[in-house]
Parts: sequence; structure tokens; C-alpha cells
Amino acid sequence: MNKAVYPAVLPLIGHEAELTLFVKAHRTDRMHHGWIIHGDTGIGKTCFAFACARILLNGADPQSRAGRQISAGTHPNLLLITRRMDEKRKRLRQEIVIDDVRPVQDFLHHTAADGAWRVVIVDAAETLNRNAANALLKLLEEPPGKTVFFLTCPTPSALLPTIRSRCRLLALDTLPEEQTRQVLRYHGLSGDELETLSGQAHGMPGRVLETDQGTDKAARDLANALIETGEITDPDTVAGLLRHDDGFALLCSLLGEALANRARTLAGQGKLNEASKAAEAFSSLQALQRETERFNLDKNQAVRQAASIASAP
Repeated sequence: MNKAVYPAVLPLIGHEAELTLFVKAHRTDRMHHGWIIHGDTGIGKTCFAFACARILLNGADPQSRAGRQISAGTHPNLLLITRRMDEKRKRLRQEIVIDDVRPVQDFLHHTAADGAWRVVIVDAAETLNRNAANALLKLLEEPPGKTVFFLTCPTPSALLPTIRSRCRLLALDTLPEEQTRQVLRYHGLSGDELETLSGQAHGMPGRVLETDQGTDKAARDLANALIETGEITDPDTVAGLLRHDDGFALLCSLLGEALANRARTLAGQGKLNEASKAAEAFSSLQALQRETERFNLDKNQAVRQAASIASAP
């Protein structure tokens, strides 16, 4: 199943308390120039970023002029930075590269009319490679007036510490069951399919909408086994998963989610040393995925390394 839609046209369902917090910051003139919107994959982080952009750009009404421009991706004061297509491989690149970030410079050199806000959304900021991350850091260090950056990622530890220190953190939680159903209904699901996928979503409807269900189940089962044992007991399952273009990336995403959850849980329990180790493991897993995809390394070997990283205490 692949129902990918330009996120600016999707309604924000849920996360009311977090949006209220953002609105309050805006109304009280305490708008931070950088926000890191983090949480599990498929909970609506990018939709949330666009909802905030609509507030700043007076486009909350989708039928207004600004609202239509945002939905169409033509608003002059809004720029989306994300992974682009690899024209040679005909698939989405695994990294945001320096060429993807360079347009921000030109965008910020043009003064917004009537003192309006300018908004930059960096989607999946954890995929920034080193050069792209450093370029973004320079922009965050000396941001122009009335400019706001929204960075979406699963966990702040996926980003450079220097980037984290210049942004305000805003955590989004998984959606309650009824709001998960609302998202799925919006995408046209009903009946048995709605019941099945709402149960599989676990509050992350975006995930079940964007992945093939057979591949998703295989990846989840494998991820759970690797986290528990750290060993590959069924090489055929791994081989079958890796035959899918997105199989390796999906497995890394699931392992990363488990590490992020582990870090949050341990931190909440006051076990800061253990939480730090889980966060470091998350960063190691992200680096492994980037290097494997970038240099077309042996993914079977990479899965073994990922298992070792994810299962470490």
C-alpha cells in the first residue's frame, strides 16, 4: 500500500495539546527560531509542522489564498527540505545532501513582504548527512529575523548536539485509537481493512499507510526477534525482506524506534547512563543505515551489525 500524499494537504488529526503550546508561544511573542518535532514514525510529525506553518503564514483556512498556496506547495514564504529522488536508481535517496539544503540560502536572502514570517521545514532531519547538517547548523546559528525552522525526526539524539542546542524540543505521542481510525478513514479505509490496520498501527497510522503489509509484518517480526536475541536464526526471512527495495530501511526504522523508546523509558526512570547508551546505539544504527545505502554495502552483513547494535544492553 502506498498512499503518500504531499503532507501540506493533509489535515492534522490529534496532537491538540502540543499545537496549543505552539500557538501560545506564537501569541505571547516567544517564538523560538528552531523547533525539533520528534516522536515515533507515522504519528503525523510532518503534518504537525505544516499545521504550525499555516498558523504563522495565515493559511489555517485551506480555502484562503495563503491556505491554497501552502497546499499547492507554492507559498513564497515556505520551503520544504526533504530527501529527493535518486534519478539513477529511480528511488528516494536515503540521505538529505548538501544540494538539498543549499536552496535555503537563497530563500532566506529574499525579504518576506510586509514583515511576514518565513518557514523552513526539514522533514526527516535525521537523514541529513554530515555536510548537509553542518550547512543547516550555520543557518540556525545566525537565523534572520522572523524565520522559523521546523525539524522532524524520531528522536533528538539523531541530530547533531549543536543543532539540538539551538532548537526547542516538542515531543508528539502516538495517537489514541479513535484518532488513528480518523486518519485511516480520511485515506479511504473502511470495513475489515480499517479494523485490521487500525489494530496494527499502534497509534502510528502513517506507517501502515506507507508500507506494504506483508513486508511490514515480516520486518516487525524480524525486528522483534533481533532485539530479543541479537542473532539471525532464519536467514531466509532476512533474504526475503531484503528483496524489497524498502525492506532494509524499514527494518532499520523499526529497530531505531525500539531504541528511541528504550532511551525515553530509561530516561523517565532516571537511569540516565543507560538512556545515554540507548541513544548512542540509535545514532550508531542511523550511521550504519546511511553508510550501507550510500556505498551499496552488503545488507545481509549490515543486518547482523544492526542486530548487534539494537540488542546491546
